Amino acid sequence: MKNTEKTIVIASTNQNKINEFRQMLEPEGYTVKTLDDYPDMPETEETGTTFHENAILKAQAFTDRYGIEAIADDSGLEIDAFDRQPGVYSARFLGHDTPYSYKNQIILERLKGRTDRTCRYVCAIALTRPNEQPVVFEDTAEGTIAEKPAGDNGFGYDPIVYYPPLKKTMAEMGNDEKNSISHRGKALRKLEKWLNENR
Repeated sequence: MKNTEKTIVIASTNQNKINEFRQMLEPEGYTVKTLDDYPDMPETEETGTTFHENAILKAQAFTDRYGIEAIADDSGLEIDAFDRQPGVYSARFLGHDTPYSYKNQIILERLKGRTDRTCRYVCAIALTRPNEQPVVFEDTAEGTIAEKPAGDNGFGYDPIVYYPPLKKTMAEMGNDEKNSISHRGKALRKLEKWLNENR
């Protein structure tokens, strides 16, 4: 059965990601629920080798357990000089509980003197419904690794991901500005368009 109400479940406990989803979905009339509303949902092991696979794993696990529609995001940072690492391991890079300030510092140290600083944020958002095939929406935000951290908005690697068209890091942008160009914002707009056509 398709969900005809504008309630959407984000299969995540990452508060920063949830905040970004809420900033973009709630103005469109969606009520956003999260895994915090389903405390008995076990953690899903991210065994996929791509953002696409991990996003499906997380959303499908929720749909299989509760029999309702869900979306899940898997995203991360690809640095070309590091053979597109940390990639799907972005959250686990140097340890899952390691502060991002330290992760960012290590990346900057490893890139010292390197001319190739191109990078991109990648986001895959999977939507799952009972008895239907998953659909996935992907997009990127191309940038470079900054010479030093800047900005205190955003989260994760945002202070070191520089976006040349706006001449600022992701962490120097306001929420609306970031959502208009970010990997997650672009992928989410694809999802919203699909939802409007498939309700």
